[in-house]
Amino acid sequence: TNAVYQAAFEEWAAQFPGVRVLSDRTRSNEERLGAVAGLQLAVKHFHIQDHVLVVGGDTLFKEDFSLAKVTEKVSQLQARREDSCLVLSYQCRDEETQKYGILEVDDDLRVLCMKEKPRPSETESRRACPCFYVFSRRSLPLLDAFLEENKDAPVEVKDAPGNFVSWLVLRKPVYVHEISGRFDVGNLQSYLECDLYFKEKLQDDKSYMI
Repeated sequence: TNAVYQAAFEEWAAQFPGVRVLSDRTRSNEERLGAVAGLQLAVKHFHIQDHVLVVGGDTLFKEDFSLAKVTEKVSQLQARREDSCLVLSYQCRDEETQKYGILEVDDDLRVLCMKEKPRPSETESRRACPCFYVFSRRSLPLLDAFLEENKDAPVEVKDAPGNFVSWLVLRKPVYVHEISGRFDVGNLQSYLECDLYFKEKLQDDKSYMI
């Protein structure tokens, strides 16, 4: 979080043992570090030397999503190569490609490239990539390299975590874990659709996310 909302988040986090809130100490949008630099700050502040799961806070998943399946897939990839990373993906409609990062993959579901908000004619892929990434411990030093390479770039370059993923796939193996879809709760309409799903369409709330 930033310094403006730090106290509010710490009050919220107090009810959850093990949750820690980290402030980047900025007080305005113009001062913001950007999401990639924020991730780097967390890795260094907490001395993280393990795999890192990054989840966008405006994302909710449909019922087929399973954390257990994600961790199983990560374990399989790590057994083959310890620097392997994982991202989620789902099929989007033609008219939605310009809203998301779109992944192009090979037959093994290894990501070849990620195109940021392409027109439908610019790629045959319809694999949207939400902000849900598992970065291997061996990929974390590349945060420093990415930020150093882009130190003079506008903050927007460092504020979109997909830019780091696009850069990473050329340097480390990144694979796809497929899901049926998700809710991007970024406006009122998507919030209403999500609310309806969880009120009326969720079949088993006891097993959701497990």
